[in-house]
Amino acid sequence: MGKGRLEAFSDGVVAIIITIMVLELKVPHAATLAALAPVLPVFLSYVLSFVYVGIYWNNHHHMLQVVKTVNGPILWANLHLLFWLSVVPFASAWMGENHLATAPVALYGAVLFMCALAFTLLTTLLVRHEGEGSALALAIRRDLKGKASLAAYAVAIGLAFVAPVASVAIYVLVALAWFVPDRRIERTLRMP
Repeated sequence: MGKGRLEAFSDGVVAIIITIMVLELKVPHAATLAALAPVLPVFLSYVLSFVYVGIYWNNHHHMLQVVKTVNGPILWANLHLLFWLSVVPFASAWMGENHLATAPVALYGAVLFMCALAFTLLTTLLVRHEGEGSALALAIRRDLKGKASLAAYAVAIGLAFVAPVASVAIYVLVALAWFVPDRRIERTLRMP
């Protein structure tokens, strides 16, 4: 079956996730710069989460550019990814409103870990469906960055119980590593 509906539905869900996150931002009741200080952790959490959702949307879009068709298991794997992405606003708000407390930072990492795991599952099913010689399979190959990201999230989750700020630093570093869309796919798209 074609991939158009999967792409359109995913784009819509991502737009809703971003909308939910921005609606969670509360406006200070005073008109001074000092009034922004209490909401700064929530805002910074929002920025990090917006970047993460954007990274997933961008890489999802790039990945689907080299895919020809999808099947039922791929649709379910995509829903699995969208489910975990839809939990990001909750985890983000909890982390921001509790000023990087241990449990919220660990939960945020667990949600990021599950998003990465869901994306890996989706990628695996797409490669299996398209075939080992497909453009996606050739572009992804061993996916060291994806595996390293999963490992980094696992470390950060454990670290949250000792040094939550260090965990958040790991989340930021992983986001920076993924900020540019997967160049392997762009190179594959340029190949004749």
